[in-house]
Parts: sequence; structure tokens; C-alpha cells
Amino acid sequence: MGKKSRGEAHLRQIFKLKKDYYAGGLMILLGLIAALEGQNYNIGTLRQMGPGFFPVALGILLIFLGLLIAGTSLGASPEDEHILPERLEWRGWFCILAGPALFIVFGKLGGLVPATFACVFVSALGDRSTTIKSAAVLAAGVTVFGVLLFSYLLKMPMPVLKWGLS
Repeated sequence: MGKKSRGEAHLRQIFKLKKDYYAGGLMILLGLIAALEGQNYNIGTLRQMGPGFFPVALGILLIFLGLLIAGTSLGASPEDEHILPERLEWRGWFCILAGPALFIVFGKLGGLVPATFACVFVSALGDRSTTIKSAAVLAAGVTVFGVLLFSYLLKMPMPVLKWGLS
């Protein structure tokens, strides 16, 4: 076996690691970033928490969860798992990415109601089992809840309904 063949076999072995290793590693990385960046702010005490307390605490929690997630894959059976699904879900990816884009566009043109409805409706259609009726019902429910929460309870400065760019 030549050097190239051994190297390719080693790369294949690395990529056969389970999804849990990658998920755990990503959680650990995000936790480290949050904990290290949070230390740039005043952490404070438990009685008087500073602005850095929450990011540091969440970062440590993410590191712990990442270790747990990666650790669970050690005892799993050595099945051959693929990272990407065999059949790529282009429709789902497109709808989930289009939802927030529509929120931005409709939010600027029409306000919170059309923006929320469009975002949830299009994102829900990314699932092949979702019907247009169920997506509309879900979008209407989330829109009512979102308007009540963000506009009336939290007093978010976004108009509920408006027309145009003004």
C-alpha cells in the first residue's frame, strides 16, 4: 500500500466518525468562544451579575453538553453513518432560507403581520408532509401569538401593519 492509499484510508476513517462527534465538537467550540468572549466583560457575582456572566455561564454549559453529546457516541454500535442524507432536500433548504428573507422584505413593506405570516408559511412548506392548509393555519397562529407578544406585551417598535417603505 503506497503513501497515497494509506492517506486516503486514514481520511476515510476520519470521516466515518459519527454525527455525534461533530455535533459535540461544534457545541464545545461554540461554548469556548462564548466563554472566552464573555470574559472580556465584567462577570460580577451571583448577587449582582455583570454583562459577562450570562455568556460565560452559557459557554460552560455548552462545553459540558458538547462533551456529553460526543461521549454518547463512544458507546454506540459502530454503524456506518453518513453525514449527508442520501437524498438531498433542496425544497426544505430553500424554504427555510427563504422564510427569513421574506420576513425582512415583508417587514419593511407591510409590517409585522405579513412578515411573520410569510416567514412561517414558506418555512413550513419546506416539509414535504405539510399541506398548504396546515401551513396557513400554523402561520396564522404564530402571527397572532407574535403580534400579541412582540407588539403589545414587549412594545417592539415595528408597526403591526403598514403600506410601503415609509
